[in-house]
Amino acid sequence: MSLTLEEVRHVAELARLSLSAGEEQLYRGQLSAILDAVGALRDLPTGDVLATSHATESTAPLRQDLVQPSLDLEEGLANAPARGEASFAVPKILE
Repeated sequence: MSLTLEEVRHVAELARLSLSAGEEQLYRGQLSAILDAVGALRDLPTGDVLATSHATESTAPLRQDLVQPSLDLEEGLANAPARGEASFAVPKILE
């Protein structure tokens, strides 16, 4: 599948990219090659493949949830650029 320059420009606009004419041509070729590779997957015989949610059946080992000692307050906040009484101080982002 070969993308048109208009399609490349549309994708660039959606991604808020400003492309030069040379970049448009470069990405047109690269994006077309990607679409061709993905299109080749359609030709694979997948009728007998079971649907899966994960590539493997293994699960992540879980550790016991035990209370353990951690850093004391002063040690935990020692490198904080700004701090409150018992916490990191960060710039306000909501009004």
